[in-house]
Amino acid sequence: MKAFLGMGLLGSNFVTAMLRRNEEVQVWNRTFSKAAHLAASGAKPFENPADAVRNADIIHLTLKDDDSVNEVLDQALPALKPGAIIIDHTTTSVAGATERTWSWKKKGFIYQHAPVFMGPANALDGSGFMLVSGDQTLLENLEKELSVMTGKLINFGSEPGRAAAMKLIGNCFLVGFTVALGDALTLAKSLDAPLSDVDNLFSEWNPARSLTARINRISQDDFSQPSWELNMARKDTWLFLQAAGNHLEIIPTIASLMDRWITKGFGNHDWTVIASSERK
Repeated sequence: MKAFLGMGLLGSNFVTAMLRRNEEVQVWNRTFSKAAHLAASGAKPFENPADAVRNADIIHLTLKDDDSVNEVLDQALPALKPGAIIIDHTTTSVAGATERTWSWKKKGFIYQHAPVFMGPANALDGSGFMLVSGDQTLLENLEKELSVMTGKLINFGSEPGRAAAMKLIGNCFLVGFTVALGDALTLAKSLDAPLSDVDNLFSEWNPARSLTARINRISQDDFSQPSWELNMARKDTWLFLQAAGNHLEIIPTIASLMDRWITKGFGNHDWTVIASSERK
């Protein structure tokens, strides 16, 4: 028997996929109607977390944050089966994931954090990425349970909070990438460049392919051998601003960062110095 707490878009599709695999699942959501509608597919909805986890060997969570995870698990505690395994897919703080790993072990239960890079469609068809870290023996035992839920299970080693850290790092990149892409599309509009041409550019020239090389470059100590000088990158940034003016969101901040590094004497260095670990 499994339980799943949190029937948002991600959780409800995870449950639908479980039901398609003929698994028996008890479900709960703060707004009961979101759990109740899954009854037609074979789930057993409950109005409170304790009833939903009763007799469940494995409990999955997809909630909002640390506070909601702690609140819901505290409500479920009286009905948890001895030795039950709690698998939390919520994006949380590193400290929260680490603390829960140890505190629930003291209570006689297993807590495993397993955040995901998956949208609702991925949850339904078992694609995307799931991140784990912590007790390696436990993860070996859970591999079958978790792998069927995702296309790729990525193990970051024995530190309990490492998966939480990697999820936050990935989301940080996604947020910055999306805002930067928005600025690029705003610039395209200002330059009367059609979206089809922008799509064609990135279909042919995919900067994501250089991501690993870029990480290696900005993690080094020596930026004195440039492939693109900071002064030249700043000149291009000026052109962006000239074309799109106040409509750009993130480029003005980057321009200011470049100016600070140029003032410090790094104008002839590689432009990636602005993203180095020596930033102040």
